[in-house]
Amino acid sequence: MNITILDNATLAKTSLTCIEQLGKLTTYELTSPEQVIEHCQDADVLITNKAVLNRDTISQLTQLKLICVSATGTNNVDLEAAKKFGIAVTNVAGYSTPSVVQHTFSLITNLLGNTHRYQADCQQGAWQKSDMFCILDYSFNDLQGKTFAIIGGGTLGKGVAKVAEAFGANVIVAERKGVKCRDGRTPFEEAVKTADIISVHCPLTDETRDLISLNELKMMKPSSIIINTARGGIINEADLAKALEQNLIAGAGVDVLTKEPAELSNPLANYKGNNLLLTPHIAWASTESIVRLINEVSLNITAFNNGESRNRLV
Repeated sequence: MNITILDNATLAKTSLTCIEQLGKLTTYELTSPEQVIEHCQDADVLITNKAVLNRDTISQLTQLKLICVSATGTNNVDLEAAKKFGIAVTNVAGYSTPSVVQHTFSLITNLLGNTHRYQADCQQGAWQKSDMFCILDYSFNDLQGKTFAIIGGGTLGKGVAKVAEAFGANVIVAERKGVKCRDGRTPFEEAVKTADIISVHCPLTDETRDLISLNELKMMKPSSIIINTARGGIINEADLAKALEQNLIAGAGVDVLTKEPAELSNPLANYKGNNLLLTPHIAWASTESIVRLINEVSLNITAFNNGESRNRLV
């Protein structure tokens, strides 16, 4: 069995032994759209994270039996085309939950404590020049007692809620915008207005695109912060940059953008204020998370070979 990985760079040089044991493995660090057909030609099994497999490509891969998406989202694979041509498709869910939860709180605690600003001052010698044993130039705020609103009540939202409660925060889960509020949820606008911290963990859909725009940012407390480790596009990027520049909110932590890698013109990538922490889509990618991902992909392939349905989408 020929197994091909189209974007091995996304696996951060992690051991592939469990996959190598299943067949002849060929890896490509990255695959451009122009290289897809060439790189896929001899594969029985394809593993892709972001490389696009559209209808035209799938129709030409007559040897292909299985597509393994090494991620949860499958928008890079034409599932209808795969079904038409008899190609199975699997994904992996839940592998990155600990990693995303941890990175979410890394962003939150750094913003609340202004850690990045104090670190920069120390590197520039400000502590060495201080007349006092400590420097108290920037605010340092507790998580305890804060109202912590979660948008997206799935596995990630629940994981973040658990940690927030351990810090002593008052956790609320926002209801979907414009929907009758269910028990245990807080109406969307009320959550936005009352929250000290908003953390986004919902998928990007037509319903959630620009869910947080200038209108919602103006509703937020001037002392509040917002975190997005979900998907770019849920928070309007130009509006968020404007809100940060005008101090409509206290800060933001963002790990995802509408287009990735970041475009040179992206307003958040160009923002120079110290009330934004921008990281390059790394929340999912702890070492342990990637190991779990690779193991899950190998189990998906094994199950397919055994005629079993495991994480099957098609």
